[in-house]
Amino acid sequence: MKILLRQSLAVLRRQLLKITLGLTSALALTTTLAGLTMVPAWAETAVSGSADRASPAELTSLPPLELEPLSAEEWSETAARHLLSRAGFGGTPEQVSALASLRPDNAVEFMVDGAKRRFPLPDFEHSGVFEPGLDPFPPSRPAATNQAQREGEAMGVKVRPGGPRPLQPVVNRFFYWLRASRLETDRVAYWWANRMLNSDHPLQEKMALFWHGHFATNEDKVRDYRKMLQQLELFQQAGLGDFRALLIAVAQNPAMLVFLDAGVNTKNAPNENFAREIMELFSMGTGHYTERDVQEAARAFTGWNVNNLQFVVNEEDHDTLEKTVLGQQGAFDGVEVIDLIMAQPATAQFIASKLYRYFVTEELADQHGHQLGQLLREVEFDIAAFLKVLFASRHFYEPAVVGSRIKSPVELAVSTYKRLELDRVPGNPDFNVLTGRLGQRLLHPPTVAGWSQGRSWITPSLLFERSNFVLDVLFPDLGFVPPDRYPVYTPEIVNVQNRLRAGMNVSAATQPTGVAQDAEMAASNMLADADEAFNTRLGSMRGWQMAVERVLPISRHVAGISLTQQALSRDVRTVAELMDFWEALFFNVKLDSSVKAQVGRALTAELGTHDLQAAATYAEDALRQALHQLLSLPDYQLG
Repeated sequence: MKILLRQSLAVLRRQLLKITLGLTSALALTTTLAGLTMVPAWAETAVSGSADRASPAELTSLPPLELEPLSAEEWSETAARHLLSRAGFGGTPEQVSALASLRPDNAVEFMVDGAKRRFPLPDFEHSGVFEPGLDPFPPSRPAATNQAQREGEAMGVKVRPGGPRPLQPVVNRFFYWLRASRLETDRVAYWWANRMLNSDHPLQEKMALFWHGHFATNEDKVRDYRKMLQQLELFQQAGLGDFRALLIAVAQNPAMLVFLDAGVNTKNAPNENFAREIMELFSMGTGHYTERDVQEAARAFTGWNVNNLQFVVNEEDHDTLEKTVLGQQGAFDGVEVIDLIMAQPATAQFIASKLYRYFVTEELADQHGHQLGQLLREVEFDIAAFLKVLFASRHFYEPAVVGSRIKSPVELAVSTYKRLELDRVPGNPDFNVLTGRLGQRLLHPPTVAGWSQGRSWITPSLLFERSNFVLDVLFPDLGFVPPDRYPVYTPEIVNVQNRLRAGMNVSAATQPTGVAQDAEMAASNMLADADEAFNTRLGSMRGWQMAVERVLPISRHVAGISLTQQALSRDVRTVAELMDFWEALFFNVKLDSSVKAQVGRALTAELGTHDLQAAATYAEDALRQALHQLLSLPDYQLG
């Protein structure tokens, strides 16, 4: 059975949502399940609550956020489930019950201070694809061949002294590292996803995910998986610590230095990229600095550069003269500019507000942002201390907060696997491809601003994709092709390979597919084979072949679940009990009772009985179909 997602229940409701929430697509989607029409609870809330929203003039008189600790009497399994979801990636009913058995302050400490009890997780296993000479990597293929012609070698490969295509080994090397670094980055993403799934300190990984979106760099520009891994490990190790120390470490991190063009930031030609982003995106936000501040701060960061995996300062490129930044004068260097930024009230409010929107809810009045900024200053920018106050507060557990946040694609996938009780991320479907289709491929954020978050994760087409993700987990795709073994982004090179194997010369084999080869072109190709310095398509093909030889393959196992056994092992004996079990296991919001009843009736009809024990030998497919229906609901997208 398929879930049919429709764009609106009524034109009026759709237009009201667009007007009140400023949505670009109708998020008040309805779901028709066996004739039953449902409107997502968050869409209903948005519509019904819009008329009561405070005007700008009233915001100044809003009561402060209730940051007083939740009492033991108010603590419950619902609250524990909410904490597990926000400070991690959810959990099983047993994990929820274990957390609920603690006092609320102890439960919060358990989630935030997990590093003190952490069971060691395996380090990333490198494939051994990096070789001396590959760093620094040329910015483009023309840059690589120009260097080879000028110096006689590039990337550790010498120009061939004679024979056809003397620069071909250099071009092959260039494409090898492009492919190998990309494939190894995909392996890093799998390693990280498995840490999210298995860590007994999930907040450490969730904070790393937050900082990865905040200090966004991507492998497409960095072109070195080692630098991306190094930055990720920084987020994992320091993400819950002092923000000033983290900001300085990121500013001196090789991935960030490469991503924001540190190599061309010299005193004779200051580059404003990093100075602008550290103010606008990483610390203060727009409106709290001037263009002159950016220009002067850029001078302070001149000479900051990278040598392989190490931060270096090229003193000859650093501007030691006096600068004026944020109203202060001095011969500042980069760290001193960061300290000037940290002293601005806007910095605390910007970071505190962003943390709040990520962990609590996206709706935040300026007055409350000021309150949170004050709190972050009081705890001296200690991220763990700040989160302890948030997670322990009564406000964090208010009904308007619980189940109000749309899961990111990575959260959706990892939390689904966790609730299915998997011990490793499946290789089919491919984690990187599926999260990319949903809008969030790890280590490949779309811009320096990271991902948009929130309602940007949900459109009609993306809801279909989320449903398809669940389908591919429950019913593995037999047509699956491993993207780390097949060039899905450059499929034409397979045609090149096949033509070469059929005996064509290189120039003919590397012509675009569909180009006719007459006698005149064949003669021209023979001359080209003798005269050209290199062939780019041949290099692309050989680069892929060389990369696949060396990059370790990702395991392509499927989920291997048994919904029948999962339910029976919890003493779930009837279809009605199964609906309650699935609601508690998978959902952070209460399902409409009529929805559960309708799915339950359909499942009972499919099984021919309401007794799961009696149907145990043949129930699995029907259970998977029913669970696919439930997890395709808009309600499942909320965490």
